[in-house]
Amino acid sequence: MAGVGPLTQDWEPVVIRKKAPNSAAKKDEKAVNAARRSGAEIETVKKATAGTNKAAASSTTLNTRKLDDETENLAHDRVPTELKKNIMQARMDKKLTQSQLAQLINEKPNVIQEYESGKAIPNQQIITKMERVLGAKLRGKK
Repeated sequence: MAGVGPLTQDWEPVVIRKKAPNSAAKKDEKAVNAARRSGAEIETVKKATAGTNKAAASSTTLNTRKLDDETENLAHDRVPTELKKNIMQARMDKKLTQSQLAQLINEKPNVIQEYESGKAIPNQQIITKMERVLGAKLRGKK
């Protein structure tokens, strides 16, 4: 190894730095106490609604009121009295029971029962089937 000078390494010093504390760490109790000990300036601000749920409660009330204003009656339409009377009358005229009528229109007997008691939500297809089997116009003018 002739002609080679002394080996020198050019290492640069590596400096490891800690990241600056984020806002959450600045508010940490330990960090605040450390700042007090070091004599750093500390600012304390008490928020107007701190420790209360006033802001959330008032916005919730407003949202509820807004929803109430927007929504109408959300109940489903039920079978009108006129329609249930027409179904019963036409069925009696044909001398059919509720289950016989249900069988003729391929529905369950409780469907007919609900229509005649006014509890069903009107389905135009079912009403059309009943009109066809009973041979009577159940809705609208006769």
